[in-house]
Amino acid sequence: MTLDGVLAVDIGGTKTAVGVVLPDASIVVRDRIATPTRDPWPSIARVVSRVLAAAPDVRLTAVGVGCGGPMDDAGVSPLHIPTWRNFPLREAMVELTGLPVLVDNDAKTFALAEGWRGAASGHRNFLGVIIGTGVGAGLVVNGRLAHGDSRNAGHIGHVVVEPGGKECRCGALGCLEAYLAGRNVADETGSSPRSAAGALIERNGRLLGRALASVVALTSIDMAVIGGGVALGWGDPFIVAARREYAERARLGFAVGIPIEMSRLGERAGLIGAAALALGSPS
Repeated sequence: MTLDGVLAVDIGGTKTAVGVVLPDASIVVRDRIATPTRDPWPSIARVVSRVLAAAPDVRLTAVGVGCGGPMDDAGVSPLHIPTWRNFPLREAMVELTGLPVLVDNDAKTFALAEGWRGAASGHRNFLGVIIGTGVGAGLVVNGRLAHGDSRNAGHIGHVVVEPGGKECRCGALGCLEAYLAGRNVADETGSSPRSAAGALIERNGRLLGRALASVVALTSIDMAVIGGGVALGWGDPFIVAARREYAERARLGFAVGIPIEMSRLGERAGLIGAAALALGSPS
């Protein structure tokens, strides 16, 4: 029996995952590679082709792609892939697969995943934050993903949490991403973010809580979900520090006590979110 499904592609700073996902969010085929930092398209095209060949019993209707930003109608310019500047990712994927393709920021597709099948299921106003190679977020308001004119709404990584602080790769000083992004932690400590000392994890949790307090005051969302490989590796000490700092800084009545939770989907969130994009953000 032939099933309908979508091709999901999650292009992150350290890995690229590709899978075939059914409308019930089950992943029937998946593969992954390390994301090349130079000319990544040939490697990505090969893994996409492998996955397509491995799913002959699924009739694919569309492709959803989550990728680091920023991005606009001209293409994608991920900060973690310096050779991609206005790279026409959607057009390249259409040519490769022959299917309709939707591309959006990977943090926004993470939010779609958690709202569909994860920790934010049932919430109509929430923020999904991913902390990996970089720091990004997807903002959902009244059940709809916010885009903004530039399609980059929700960029919590560039909320300033330490005025005059560390220089961020965007060029500003004191951005959340300058402290929490995995590659910036590695630069600061000389080792993997997963082996960061407890004091650094707690500091970064406080900075996240500080940023979330500002975002909630501005948007009146009622939940935040945190994912990404770096955040998941830091675990409870990180999220507890974020909740404590948030409680100290968020004193407006509507902002008090909102849940700040870790991702329920873990490393599956990238593919499930890309699939949600292709499926039209299913509920």
